[in-house]
Amino acid sequence: MEDCIFCKIVKGEIGCYKIYENKTVLAFLDIANKAPGHTLVIPKKHVKDLDECDEKLFQEVMSVAKKLSSHYLQKGFDGVNIVSNCKPASGQEVLHFHVHVIPRKQDDGASLILTPATQKANLEEIAKKLRLED
Repeated sequence: MEDCIFCKIVKGEIGCYKIYENKTVLAFLDIANKAPGHTLVIPKKHVKDLDECDEKLFQEVMSVAKKLSSHYLQKGFDGVNIVSNCKPASGQEVLHFHVHVIPRKQDDGASLILTPATQKANLEEIAKKLRLED
């Protein structure tokens, strides 16, 4: 996509702090830097979001996210958050599928905790609406 910042990074038009690369996936530090080592894992091919990503490419991106998670734990981090937002309503800011791999230290001050809803949910009703059958 012509004006996609991640596509420009893949093409080398914009620099990045590369952490890992193979023929289909690129991982680089997030300039927003929510926590030291906050990494974005993206497919090199433009795919708008998780919903539009085919299974094979999704597996390749997630394989790199897992590899980086293990690597960060070996480097001395205490934990790792793996997050992907799908569509702007969820917080997706760049419309190019990406996975955040966020290495964490105990008591680092970063937070990814969702705030509980203000009203109690009827879990039985929600499950009926959302149940997926094969």
